[in-house]
Amino acid sequence: MSDAPGIDVFETVRPKLMGLAYRMLGSMADAEDAVQDTYLKWQTTDRTDILNPEAFLTTVCTNCCLDTLKAAHRKRVDYVGPWIPEPLQFDSGSDPETDLDRAQSLTTAFLLLLERLSPKERAAYLLREIFAQPYDEVARTLGVTEQACRQLVSRASRHVQGPASRFVPSADHQDRILSAFLTALETGSTDRLTGLLAETVQLQSDGGGKATAMSRILVGADEVARYVVLILGRLWEPCQIEILDLNGTRGLVLFHGEEIVTAVMFGYNADGRLEHIYNMRNPDKLSRLKVKLRHDRSSGAIWH
Repeated sequence: MSDAPGIDVFETVRPKLMGLAYRMLGSMADAEDAVQDTYLKWQTTDRTDILNPEAFLTTVCTNCCLDTLKAAHRKRVDYVGPWIPEPLQFDSGSDPETDLDRAQSLTTAFLLLLERLSPKERAAYLLREIFAQPYDEVARTLGVTEQACRQLVSRASRHVQGPASRFVPSADHQDRILSAFLTALETGSTDRLTGLLAETVQLQSDGGGKATAMSRILVGADEVARYVVLILGRLWEPCQIEILDLNGTRGLVLFHGEEIVTAVMFGYNADGRLEHIYNMRNPDKLSRLKVKLRHDRSSGAIWH
């Protein structure tokens, strides 16, 4: 017997489930697994008495994510070097979520702030503050009292609600910053690059033990500028570079031949300077990126 109505209901809710799972887990592969497990649960459940399918599916997906986070914590202990969420690529000109607050919560900087939270704090905060679910519904999803739920959200908010935790400047501003960033690399000018950086800027790389990457986090405009110009500038010289949207902000993708070898995401402070530079080198986290170069690949490096 066909279950078209049940499938239609699930497909309607799927985008929300994917958005929740990706924010919870920082990995599209893990998010897809959580959503698939949710679908299988939906298929094998007697739905006669389910009055609110979306709430049911959200609860199942949240619990799948919480289970995954427990296992991820054990794996993270053995992770080589700093961990950065998998880059999420947006198609040019598209907005993955029309609500600005939700879109800003996809930035790499914000996803890393979520890492400071316990799994239940993360779930409570996302469901309440990003997906605007009522406290009583969030409490039922997490199997806690409403008072306990409010406490979870309050504690989480103190960690992630900094003044610039989700600040995203205009696309024009980002384009100007990235153009100046690439020009600084071309010219080898640390002074020019330092002018783009916040004093407290941080640079971190994720190779996951599968690609060469810096094992510590650099802090400070002078140190970061020297590393970018003297080290990354030299390493990137034979690469072709394209600018595209990653996690809600302009980012860079570097090609060596036909292979994507690096993705770079950026975070900004309230003054529009670069506060974070995230250098993704882990090939497992680059495999989903699909970029068609707009220039002749035989012409050498692309800086634009």
